[in-house]
Amino acid sequence: MKIRFLVLLPLLLSLVPAAPSLAAGDRYALVIGNAKYPDADAPLKEPLNDARDVADELKRDGFSVEIGENLTGDGMRRAFDKLYTKIKPGSVALVFFSGFGIQSARQSYMLPVDAQIWTESDVRRDGFSLETVLGELNTRGAGVKIALIDASRRNPFERRFRSFSAGLTPVIAPNGTLVMYSAALASVVSDAGGEHSLFVQELLKEIRVPDLMAEETLNRTKMGVTRASRGEQVPWISSSLAEDFSFMPGAAGSRPATPPPAPPAPPAVVANNPPPAPPAPPSPPPPPKPADTAAAPAPAPAPPPAPAPSPKPQVEAALPPPPPPVKPAETTPAPSTDSGPSAAALADDPTIKSLTAKIASNPDDVNALYRRGQVYASKGAYTLAIKDFDDTLRINSKDVEALNNRCWTRTVVGDLQAALKDCNEALRLRPNFVDALDSRGLVNLKSGAVKNAIADFDAALRINPRLTSSLYGRGIAKQRNGSAQEGALDIANAKAMDPNIVQEFASYGVR
Repeated sequence: MKIRFLVLLPLLLSLVPAAPSLAAGDRYALVIGNAKYPDADAPLKEPLNDARDVADELKRDGFSVEIGENLTGDGMRRAFDKLYTKIKPGSVALVFFSGFGIQSARQSYMLPVDAQIWTESDVRRDGFSLETVLGELNTRGAGVKIALIDASRRNPFERRFRSFSAGLTPVIAPNGTLVMYSAALASVVSDAGGEHSLFVQELLKEIRVPDLMAEETLNRTKMGVTRASRGEQVPWISSSLAEDFSFMPGAAGSRPATPPPAPPAPPAVVANNPPPAPPAPPSPPPPPKPADTAAAPAPAPAPPPAPAPSPKPQVEAALPPPPPPVKPAETTPAPSTDSGPSAAALADDPTIKSLTAKIASNPDDVNALYRRGQVYASKGAYTLAIKDFDDTLRINSKDVEALNNRCWTRTVVGDLQAALKDCNEALRLRPNFVDALDSRGLVNLKSGAVKNAIADFDAALRINPRLTSSLYGRGIAKQRNGSAQEGALDIANAKAMDPNIVQEFASYGVR
């Protein structure tokens, strides 16, 4: 492949003088690192460092680079528009995005830091469709279009409306496009909390190899990530490149032969967005489970009911001896209804403040009541959340989403009889409602009805095999029902999908 690039390509260029050049001046990149999302418990640690390192590397490889950090919707729009105006026929256009992404209506969206996402229409309004970006680059004449998307993270938005699938979805891109996601389709990886993501570490390592074709660079990156994560993170690649392209063509090119003596200063931020504040420690309460799209999405393949892109990360033979079944009486006590911050303590929260103003002007604004209830629940203010769900159901007693949310919140605080009534009503109104099945499974698990819990979790997993909360809950229920080995396998697979699932269930009072 190297010989074909070094010998045949110059020959072809000499035969076709009018062909567009891929010189350094024709390489354009937009690099975005979004870390500080107000709706997340704490800023992401990896995106800013990753974006800066990728930008520095692309500059050394001859790209004209714009970098944006913590971009709002307006900032991202201006950044993309600026990239579009640079494109000339035959140009190379590269987009790197690190932050939160979400899929909706079979498209993948990159989210700005000020995204206000509560419904599917909000995703289309505030997010930036990868397909739309690639299509615009193609319309402008870019010959090679590359998208490197490190956004397969569990995010706080999916937990608000669980009709969404986790992770990202396949992209339908024009010819001459190379796309890479940091994880498999419809799966996520947890932010490791380090300075750099595993994906970017392996990507930069391979980009620095001279004369590798871009497809080979990304394939080697995929193998490196898969190997380093022991199969728990498998990046996804799609290519329709019609010509050879190398990030670093020729060992004797314009790139310096030796690394610079000191790392460059962080590039300027586009769109005049201020630099991020230092990461804050994570808040204790997890996001509310009832609003979770696919509960805990997976960086690893799903359990056997669903096809997976990589081998199952846990096998029964490799499991440690399982613990003895735990009796329901040993369950950690749930938080009381008096736990959590007060309304006064949360009054200055921007989202709550906005929703409260809407409710003040219209006490029967059912959407504002429901949304504020979700925000209260996400912040551990369970009594306030239940009150808002009560008011939502006073206005519309058949609101199955509100019934499911109230079922889950009541379960967390230990009002199990009322929670079961809510879940049953939600399932009566919408049979096979996967979220209510998952919530009712938790009710039954906490009340000690483990056989009923297993039945509910089984039903939920038949509908959505990637529902990690149901997989983990089923594992706990199986162990308590005496099937220790089967339960341990469910728990191991759930933990491989989402390492935070143990902490999440502990916050529900289940250990």
